Amino acid sequence: MKFFELDEATRLSRLEPPSGKVSVIIDTDTANEIDDQFTLAWALLRSDVIDIKAVIAEPFSFEHHRQPLLHADAVRKAELTCDDTQPARSTDGSGCSGNLDQQPFLENYLEWIKRLDQQGTAVEDLHFTTPAEGVDLSVAEIKRVFDAAEVDHSGLVFRGADRYMSGPESAIQSSGVDRIIEIAHQADEVLYVVAIGCLTNVASALLLAPDLVGKIVVIWTAGYPSTDERSNQAALNLVQDVHATRVVFDSGVPLVYMPGYLIGQQLSLSQPEMHAWVKGSGPLGDLLVDLYDNNPLHPLMGIGDHYGRTWVIWDLICLAWLLDPELVLTTIRPTPELGDDLRWNASESGTRHVMREAIDVDRDGIFRDLFTRLGQ
Repeated sequence: MKFFELDEATRLSRLEPPSGKVSVIIDTDTANEIDDQFTLAWALLRSDVIDIKAVIAEPFSFEHHRQPLLHADAVRKAELTCDDTQPARSTDGSGCSGNLDQQPFLENYLEWIKRLDQQGTAVEDLHFTTPAEGVDLSVAEIKRVFDAAEVDHSGLVFRGADRYMSGPESAIQSSGVDRIIEIAHQADEVLYVVAIGCLTNVASALLLAPDLVGKIVVIWTAGYPSTDERSNQAALNLVQDVHATRVVFDSGVPLVYMPGYLIGQQLSLSQPEMHAWVKGSGPLGDLLVDLYDNNPLHPLMGIGDHYGRTWVIWDLICLAWLLDPELVLTTIRPTPELGDDLRWNASESGTRHVMREAIDVDRDGIFRDLFTRLGQ
């Protein structure tokens, strides 16, 4: 695919923090958990800076966890029946041995299964939303947040892709993708696409209209910093659609990358904070409190209480940089390639276009602004 070639000076100027009011499309898997609702709510509360042109629903699904969970459960059950006289487990995970560390992420899955056991849920009984279900749930959830904020969503909410890309050029057309392209082509100023889920819609728009490279700036959160050597296998926004991730990172579109792990991960929030500073602040704040108290991921993950726990409101980091760049410390780095092992590869950094990347975040400043706006 031949994309529009943006010269590096123009790309750098587009990557400068904006000043004043900005035009924004929010691309979101809103019903996935609770951080998207917080981010959309903040955007609606900050109409002094954020001019929302559209909100596009993304697909989401945790189906990729099903087989590893079932495998980990089978291994665990085999271990429970083992003794020292039995042979070691074979390479397919059957049999008995203590080599649990050789199974990628198996310990995390075992902890997950342990929690499910405590709440009496069998792994095989878990329901994993499909991508098509996810996008429809997100459309409804987007509208629910608008309604709680008492903001009219007529002509603003669009359904994006109902599946993931099947190949590096397999764009998925939808009313949401069409709207991204339409708004970008009509815009007289830079259009910011705040992507807070998988990149299927954004990548599809770039593939269908390669000139968007020169018209939009993409802000996206997922994965580890580009300098980190760990695999991004656990990064939901990235692994759901690896093809889409590669399209965006390879296209040359101006990109502001907000690593979720280590950076966005700092945006953790506790239930006592929600009850002390948000509860009773009005319909929108009460919606967020109810979401926090009844997190839809808790039953799936086997989490039965909030005691001593926090939850990361990852997606706020993308909006924070637009609202006040001092809330998110960033730097200019070469855009890495995504390897087959899902690790960032910077070996060809000398030939890659640059991006802006977050390296730290003002956790307290972000939540202070959100809570203050909710209380006004």
